[in-house]
Amino acid sequence: MSDGTRLAARIWMPDDAGHDPVPAILEYLPYRKGDAMARRDSYHHPWFAGHGYASVRVDLRGSGDSDGILLDEYLPQEQDDGLEVIAWLADQPWCSGAVGMIGISWGGFNGLQIAARRPPALEAVVTMCSTDDRYADDVHYIGGCVLGVDMLQWAATMLTITAMPPDPAAVGDGWRATWMERMERSPAMVEAWLAHQRRDVYWRHGSVCEDPGAIEAAVYAVGGWADGYSNAIPRLMKALPGPRKALIGPWSHAFPFDGNPGPSIGFLQECLRWWDHWLKGADTGIMDEPPLRIWMQDHVPPATHYRERPGRWVTEPAWPPPGVEPREWPLGPGEHHSVESTGANAGAWCPDGGEGDWPGDQRAEDERSLTFTFEPLDEPLEILGFPEVELSLSVDRTAALLAVRVCAVAPDGASLLVTRGLLNLTHRDGHAEARPLEPGRRYDVRVPLDAIAQAIPAGHRLRVAISTAYWPWAWPSPEPVTLTLYGGRLALPVRPRREEPEPRPFEEPEWAKPLEVEVLRPGETHRRHHHDPATGAHELEFEWDVGGHRRLVEAGTEMHDTNVTTYRIVDGDPLSASVYVRCVTALGRGEWQTRVETESRMTSTATEFLVTQRLDAFEGDAEVYSRSWELEFPRDGV
Repeated sequence: MSDGTRLAARIWMPDDAGHDPVPAILEYLPYRKGDAMARRDSYHHPWFAGHGYASVRVDLRGSGDSDGILLDEYLPQEQDDGLEVIAWLADQPWCSGAVGMIGISWGGFNGLQIAARRPPALEAVVTMCSTDDRYADDVHYIGGCVLGVDMLQWAATMLTITAMPPDPAAVGDGWRATWMERMERSPAMVEAWLAHQRRDVYWRHGSVCEDPGAIEAAVYAVGGWADGYSNAIPRLMKALPGPRKALIGPWSHAFPFDGNPGPSIGFLQECLRWWDHWLKGADTGIMDEPPLRIWMQDHVPPATHYRERPGRWVTEPAWPPPGVEPREWPLGPGEHHSVESTGANAGAWCPDGGEGDWPGDQRAEDERSLTFTFEPLDEPLEILGFPEVELSLSVDRTAALLAVRVCAVAPDGASLLVTRGLLNLTHRDGHAEARPLEPGRRYDVRVPLDAIAQAIPAGHRLRVAISTAYWPWAWPSPEPVTLTLYGGRLALPVRPRREEPEPRPFEEPEWAKPLEVEVLRPGETHRRHHHDPATGAHELEFEWDVGGHRRLVEAGTEMHDTNVTTYRIVDGDPLSASVYVRCVTALGRGEWQTRVETESRMTSTATEFLVTQRLDAFEGDAEVYSRSWELEFPRDGV
């Protein structure tokens, strides 16, 4: 970089690129290209190289084998470095001068953000499982509510990632000094996230929805209905002024060539058609096809995991889709108070396809909510778009939240979650401000629900469920809340059934032969729910053992990562809510053995959020570094 910082890269390219230059495809992440993500990278980067591209994987400043400190997500420095990387790539003798960016999650975010900076060489982007709005649709806040399920869990994950050392095989003898500096200077990222509880300038930075017209590169936005990041795709299709295309399948937070739930597709071939068109000027026909391709999900019995979601591909020429019209159902009146454990069957906000990730049968949640169940449908219904609920209500507290779910109830009573949304009622006039509620005063509010494509058979019934608690997704209000509902309406975007041609079929999934990995101990994922009837306490435990204990055969590097997150609450006491996260990541080879352990805890009082974090680092069995944080944040209408 221009300031002397070195960023570490791995580059795959055709053998003859030195005398026959090719375009470059950049993936730019903080997730350790040399070890933790090496096998994942080996599926797609060599495949692109084998099809005529230089495929490039770069560790962000302060991560993996790169120099520097990673101070937060999506800072201007990250974008500035990205601009320099793209300029460097375009200037290499093996590069034709055309560059594309591809990324999932973080890499999908910064692909859009860097495109908004308009680097001259960047022609096209593939953004997967990303967002255009860092406040409205990310792991920190949803509907103005603190996302209890992920706020601390993600902060703990990032604390662990940024504390890991570079590999001495890549950076040399200075690895230990770099490691110590990282641990000493890297902040607790949760400090910035909880210091900004409204949608202020901190969150507007990096949210490309602020100025979508700044993006001139062609954008292919990709995601899945089972993922937490699908809402941005329709918004991007509506707002971007330049060339754009969208694909939404049934998948979770994963590449569509091995997405779960299936069906998987030949996604790398689809990307190749995109790159060949925009980076090589080849006529692949990809821009002659409808710009939106969406998996219309059929009804299934509710389950906490699916291998496949049955359905069919549908296409649309624009967003909003022509012919889709709102259909309304009336709600109310009613009065309700939710027990604090409402939300225990919510599933993960950002599923990665593991067992137990999805919300199961919602009947128990429905019983803990204020529900309105309508007559059986006399004909099939297809929903495509953003449903919403409008409510006229009052509450008995100055702070309150709403969770609204729409379910499809089968004739046997099974309740399938279709879509949902959260709203912090102090944000009823927008997320830039928080206004206390006046107890007993009547308010008219709108609760946007997640975009969805879902078919509901005739004979099934729609159900709207409203609750004043949704733990652990939403951090609970300081006091128990009673809701009085005077009336309202559910509006669903209904797509008319029509005869339509079958879209061009996707090819079967392909990928490169991945790096050989020896699994020394298999990894496991668990979801456990413990309830103590004597105390009213509920504990949800999410355990991720990422890949187990494994060894990269060629490099000889061994690693294992565990993350156990426990969410606890006691019915009747919203201030009992707590999240505890323990992460352990070990990395080593031969005599070089390192380990980082972190512990994080979040609780609250009526007026503050309280967070403690601790970091301990080891070489072999010897502890070489320790650091702790004790943080307090005033509750700003949350």
